[in-house]
Amino acid sequence: MTSTNGGYSIQSGTWTELGATWQGDGVNFALFSAHAERVELCLFDERGQTEIARLTLPEFTNEIWHGFVPGLKPGALYGYRVHGPYDPGNGHRFNPNKLLIDPYARQLVGPIQWSEALFGYDLLHEDKDLTFDERDSAPGMPKCRVVDPSTYDASGDVKPNIPWSQTVIYETHVKGFTQLNPGIPEALRGTYEGLGHKAAVDYIKGLGITTVELLPVHEFPDDSYLIDRGLKNYWGYNTLAFFAPASRYFGPNGVDGFRAMVRAFHDAGVEVILDVVYNHTAEGNELGPTLSFKGIDNFSYYRTMPTDHRYYINDTGTGNTVNTSHPRVLQLITDSLRYWVEHMHVDGFRFDLGTILGREPEGFDQRGGFFDVMTQDPVLSKVKLIGEPWDVGPGGYQLGGFPPGWAEWNDKYRDTVREYWLDADGTAPDFAARVLGSGDIYDLRGRRPWASVNFIAAHDGFTVNDLVSYNEKHNEANGEDNKDGHDHNRSFNYGAEGPTDDEAINAVRDRQKRNFLATLLLSHGTPMLLGGDEFGRSQMGNNNGYCQDSELSWLHWQDLPPSAEILRDFVRRLTKIRAEQPIFRRDSWRDGMIVTWLNCNGGEQLPEHWDDPGGTTIGVQLSMNGDDGDADTWTEVMMLFNPHDGAVPFVLPASHSGTWALELSTVDPERSGETFSTGDVFEMENRSLALFRRA
Repeated sequence: MTSTNGGYSIQSGTWTELGATWQGDGVNFALFSAHAERVELCLFDERGQTEIARLTLPEFTNEIWHGFVPGLKPGALYGYRVHGPYDPGNGHRFNPNKLLIDPYARQLVGPIQWSEALFGYDLLHEDKDLTFDERDSAPGMPKCRVVDPSTYDASGDVKPNIPWSQTVIYETHVKGFTQLNPGIPEALRGTYEGLGHKAAVDYIKGLGITTVELLPVHEFPDDSYLIDRGLKNYWGYNTLAFFAPASRYFGPNGVDGFRAMVRAFHDAGVEVILDVVYNHTAEGNELGPTLSFKGIDNFSYYRTMPTDHRYYINDTGTGNTVNTSHPRVLQLITDSLRYWVEHMHVDGFRFDLGTILGREPEGFDQRGGFFDVMTQDPVLSKVKLIGEPWDVGPGGYQLGGFPPGWAEWNDKYRDTVREYWLDADGTAPDFAARVLGSGDIYDLRGRRPWASVNFIAAHDGFTVNDLVSYNEKHNEANGEDNKDGHDHNRSFNYGAEGPTDDEAINAVRDRQKRNFLATLLLSHGTPMLLGGDEFGRSQMGNNNGYCQDSELSWLHWQDLPPSAEILRDFVRRLTKIRAEQPIFRRDSWRDGMIVTWLNCNGGEQLPEHWDDPGGTTIGVQLSMNGDDGDADTWTEVMMLFNPHDGAVPFVLPASHSGTWALELSTVDPERSGETFSTGDVFEMENRSLALFRRA
């Protein structure tokens, strides 16, 4: 079957590869829609402003519409119009007046230009989405671009394959890291090429980082309500296209700039993992716009209420929930993941609201379809997989509930460590579990200590600096009357809200920052450092900078106080210790390590000590089998923790050699090398951590 339009012809093509696929002599188009009645392929001029051809996909095979356009080449711009019933009550929202983004589009051209025409219904009518809008949305829609991924030369790109037990993650933002960085050429700031510049790569490598985790880089829009307030979607947790790199970060080389960035990190031995959002899309709820999935096959792509399919199940809190129970939707997600691994060469993923992906109609199931596919997939099972183990739906908190092979963001680690260093009563037992890798959560089914991704701060919430500088959030710049963001931050300002010239306050803040970062990098599990925390970056008390594409969120590199470089050197020292000493990054719960928790009298912690709510000054002694004469590898260490606002004398326990060497103290980051004998009293100054090794 062949038809012509605008000088183009279309043939049957094949249904076996979804998306727009360049085949050397033309492009094959294939689109899944189980409930459509007809699908039109719209081709546009090189500026994306004029529709130059409209071709009906001639074949429908296994619920996939497909056709082949001879002579069409990479670079062509296109979109879809999909015909079918407009019946919201039964979950169908087809409207061929709306140009739709191909779910498999490899690149989008142009931003969304918001108007009433982008909605499938009359936005101003009192019946809302029960009405039908006939305005053409094409002028305000991005266009899909046909891409030939084989044009990039990936030869010689060797993935670092960092073992989980040696991994140190650095969470950062492409633009936020580069926009004010004086070491990056001005023309490259805010771009993938900028992040891949030698100055950026060398800095991250020099911190002792093994793995960079990027906030979302899948194409996403700036929401209309943000634009109306003069703001932008900075974080990017509102995906529009799962295969397309966010064009706002394009530099001179477009998509290839992303690949070049990954290659630059790989050449330095650093991995790149992506924070990905497959739990919802930018189309919102029943009153949201019609941009892609909603107009292609709403009932298949989204979870709708079983009693009234007009409304969406909203387990994400964002308006809609992607229906991972549907096999074609599950295929879309896994095809996307493989594309980023095989064609863009990334090393893994962190899944936003990851519990959603394990939801079946009856609830969360760690043997659900998504997890089963990931476990057996020959490509995806070999990359780093990190789940955010919660969503806002029923039974949504699933810390420890992900299958073997997965790591998880451990918010219990974050909350417990924050409360412990506030000297909250009764926190010592839980703190002890978190420091040793949260075995109470992860020591099952052969999971390893690295399954716990430990963090003190992340993009969502206070930075470490603000954690010790503010009692309350200060999100006024977001335009939501300071009602957004978390209210319970477990933070303390130590006498002044925000920046101060008070030297005593700044001294205790600096020490607390060192306490947090030393705890993080000396704990078992996988540490994740928030970009900028290594030098005390502040967001001025804003704990929800999702819309702050501004100097409030960007990392500042110049005119930093002397304390910033002191803290940065301290972090480098910690990552060096961690890298060189396996005793701080155990790979197995059954490695023969002897763990002894200590009280300040030098004896072993007994049940009555753990039960004492105020008994938060504790120590831990770790011993591994090894040659006592090996000076390079530590086989016995001790960490002492005192969160009190007063000093506590600590009697040092016996070591195999009878002598301890002080390696590190958060009181004075330069202090090191003193030796102590068994039974000596070490004065633990207020709010401090001390690290000893066998002398």
